Order: sequence, then structure tokens, then C-alpha cells
Amino acid sequence: MKKTGVFACLLCLVLMLLPVFAAAETTLADGVYYVDAVLLGGSGKASVQSPAEITVFGGKCTAKVVMSSPHYDYMEVEGVRYLPVNKEGNSTFLIPVTLDEDIPVSAETLAMSQPHVIDYTLRFDGATARFLSDPARPSVGMWIAVVAVLAVVFVFRFARLRKNNA
Repeated sequence: MKKTGVFACLLCLVLMLLPVFAAAETTLADGVYYVDAVLLGGSGKASVQSPAEITVFGGKCTAKVVMSSPHYDYMEVEGVRYLPVNKEGNSTFLIPVTLDEDIPVSAETLAMSQPHVIDYTLRFDGATARFLSDPARPSVGMWIAVVAVLAVVFVFRFARLRKNNA
């Protein structure tokens, strides 16, 4: 019975460490995620929707940046101009991003008497990435739960067999 207890303790330890190993992954697999986003600069009045939706495909990240105003005409990133992807609501842009780095952007606002280009810095926190649920792709948490249930069933079954053989 002592061996069963040791086995059960080791199994519990491994199950507790699985989320830690999953969180330590530095690159995100292809998919759609939510990450915390921050907009710095300008007058301090503007902001972006957070968490922001990012799409990872082929190792490249694209963020859906929703500004706090409908009056932005374009956003420029590394010399490339991006136009809003929506007609109504707050100005929304799809731009390439790198997680955990400051991204300098410029955006033209039409909210004042004449157009003004304002410099901002965007930052997307990769440590906060949360995979959007997709019924075709089970989550890590679901797999941990399945492994935990199977491990408990195995431990009790093994203990019962040992008891019956003794």
C-alpha cells in the first residue's frame, strides 16, 4: 500500500505542474487569443479595448486594436498605413504586433477642428494570453481534468487489485 501512496503523490505533483509547464511556453500556437493591451502617449485621453483579440498564424501576430473613439482615420505602424476595418462604432484596426514589446504607432484623429497625427505606444502582454474557446480544439484545462480522472481511477483500481491479491 505504501507504493500506491507514493505513486499517487507523484502523480498529483505532475498534475499540479502541468499548468506551470503550459504557461512557460514562450510562443503561442496558431489560433485566436485575448491579451491585455495598453496604449500610452498622446494626451492620455485615448485608450484601447483590453483585452485585445490577437490572431496568431504561422508565428505572426495580428491584433484587433479597438480605439476609444470613432474619430481615427488611420493608424501607421513601421511606415505602413492601416485603415479602419469597420464603418460604425469605435475605430478598429488590424495591425501586426509583437507580444511583450513596445510598438510605436501613429494615428490620425479627426476629433479636433483639423486632423492631427498623434504618436502612441502599444503593448500587448503575452503572459496574459487566453485561448478563445473552440469546440473543435479542447483546452489544456480539459485535458488536465481528463488525465486527473484517469489517474484517480487507475490508482484506486490498482489499490483494489493489490488488496484482493494479498
